[in-house]
Amino acid sequence: MAGDGGTKAVVAALLANAGIAITKFVAFFLTGISSMLAEAIHSVADTGNQGLLLLGGKKSRREATEEHPFGYGRERYIYAFVVSIVLFSVGGLFAIYEAYHKFHEIRSGHHEDAGRWWWVPLLVLGIAIVLESLSFRTAITETSKVKGQVSFAQFVRRAKKPELPVILLEDLAALLGLVFALLAVSLSLLTDNYYFDAAGTVMIGLLLVVVAVVLAIETKSLLLGESATPEAQQRIVSALAATPGVVRVIHMKTLHLGPEELLVAAKIAVVEGSTAEQVAGAIDAAERSIRAAEPAATSIYLEPDIYRADRGPAERPVRSVPPGGDPGGH
Repeated sequence: MAGDGGTKAVVAALLANAGIAITKFVAFFLTGISSMLAEAIHSVADTGNQGLLLLGGKKSRREATEEHPFGYGRERYIYAFVVSIVLFSVGGLFAIYEAYHKFHEIRSGHHEDAGRWWWVPLLVLGIAIVLESLSFRTAITETSKVKGQVSFAQFVRRAKKPELPVILLEDLAALLGLVFALLAVSLSLLTDNYYFDAAGTVMIGLLLVVVAVVLAIETKSLLLGESATPEAQQRIVSALAATPGVVRVIHMKTLHLGPEELLVAAKIAVVEGSTAEQVAGAIDAAERSIRAAEPAATSIYLEPDIYRADRGPAERPVRSVPPGGDPGGH
């Protein structure tokens, strides 16, 4: 992951959130406003999450071993899934609990107002919004370089690299959370009604829970194993079909072993009556064609066969890739 846009966005978010977390804690201790505590914990969770993404990227670059012959590329998916758990528990659930605690504190009359430090949370939230906006802009810029023509929502759903989608969602949640906190704090100070503070805190908590669930769903799919994109599958099928000695692709399956590591397994029809040397030559040429068309194809397994039309639908030729589907119809 070193040197790519994902790393740049992760580092930018980490630095921004670390600084923001400190200022939010200071604001909370001076004023006792629970929205500031919820936002401070949110920033701590985000900072830890970015550290987890960087750690996952480092661990994923380890060399393959006998125990893990396909390498450690999925480490990045595992750490991204852990990020969703941290965001849900440390960020979302804590904020909801803090809102519950604040509500009962206000109801019992034990709440203290912000006093002479009333301006501190407004200043901190203003600075935080500026810093988060810069981090979010970096994430959007880096995402725009790689997402192509798809929308940002489609990119989050389809991306095989987890870092940019995670940072995009985290930064979006952070900005919305800051807006909620600014609104809640402003209304609390203007009306001297701190139920607004408790309401803002619960809104932040619910926002983080929703984002965490979305992240968990997307990263779970990557952990289970996703096929190559339809575009990548079509490139592979076209490369195989154009290889001398390959009559057609009977069926094919692909699986991402990591963001930049793709497993390709296919049964290909070779010319009937070919010698073993000719079949081996066709397979070697087919592997070179696949790697040229799709550099992410790091593990390729091709099974030669003689195609016969009477073998049934499981052996039918592959001519095109349906949107979102598997070329072999499996």
